[in-house]
Amino acid sequence: MTTRRRLLAAGAVAVAGAGVPAAAPAAEGGPAGGAAAVSGPGHDQPLGIAMEGFPSPFPVRFLRLVIEGEHVNMAYVDLAPRGEPSGRTVLLLHGKNFDGGAWEPTARAFVAAGHRVVVPDQIGFGRSSKPALKNYSFELLASNTVTLLDRLGVERADVVGHSMGGMLAVRFALRHPARARKLVLANPVGLEDYRDLVPALPTERLFADELANTDLAAIRAFYRAYVVRWRPAYERNVGIRYRVTLGAEYPRWAMASALTYQMAYHQPVVADLPKLRLPVLLVIGQHDRTAIGKPYAAPEDRAKLGDYPVLGKQAAAAIPGARLVEFDDAGHLPHLERAARFEREVLAFLRRD
Repeated sequence: MTTRRRLLAAGAVAVAGAGVPAAAPAAEGGPAGGAAAVSGPGHDQPLGIAMEGFPSPFPVRFLRLVIEGEHVNMAYVDLAPRGEPSGRTVLLLHGKNFDGGAWEPTARAFVAAGHRVVVPDQIGFGRSSKPALKNYSFELLASNTVTLLDRLGVERADVVGHSMGGMLAVRFALRHPARARKLVLANPVGLEDYRDLVPALPTERLFADELANTDLAAIRAFYRAYVVRWRPAYERNVGIRYRVTLGAEYPRWAMASALTYQMAYHQPVVADLPKLRLPVLLVIGQHDRTAIGKPYAAPEDRAKLGDYPVLGKQAAAAIPGARLVEFDDAGHLPHLERAARFEREVLAFLRRD
């Protein structure tokens, strides 16, 4: 039995022994009375780790892949343009703590502007399979995405990546330059090398920490830290993240999360930015302080991580010909926090020849 399978087995026993997590403390400004009181309708229902039964605003399809000898399914959405077609396809790449469904408002706006829109859930995320792969890598995810585009008959796409999806977008553009026409990076992580200030951790430690991360109030606080102003729509992400902890397969989710953390930590893209040779738009929410592994850094180093007002300018200077748009009133989710402006800026960028 491999180390990962032993860990998964141990995690399953731990979850079975624990049962339903204890009631979470009341959220800030919310009622007392445990998880049900602070969660809203439905948060007390277990959710499968591939979001089985969770409603999707769009039809979801699956691409069968074989990775490391294992058959897996990659979920995706393929939306036809409305009105006069632009003849272009926009590829939306989600972040680590999100799924393709988090792109819903953006996808609708781009479709209304005449673009075909493809939104995959990468392997290990969202509605896709969660295998315990030995080698999660951005190169693998980029290759999977190329396979998907081949299946859909898309030769070239405008690539929009958010958070960890920005790291993937950079690797996609570098490894498959003929497939990317333009690149949009929305508060991408990876604009700094986290290994400089965050210690490396074994997967066993990361897995254990994910297994223990089942407190609803803490999960909500984590997502609230992403934005300047909380909105009810953001509760979607909280509900998904919490409800998977209630299900029998949560250890598999936790292992996939630990392994993809290692991918983002050990495979920085900051040194690759000067190699980009296509039009690039950087959209940076100025209140963002996100960084991979920030809680594991020494207290004196945490304030040095995730300084997006500085990182955005450094990235724009490093990428030949890049355009930087700064959102003074947004954090890590500029496409949701200031959706109308984000859509306007990106669509204008995509229209330019």
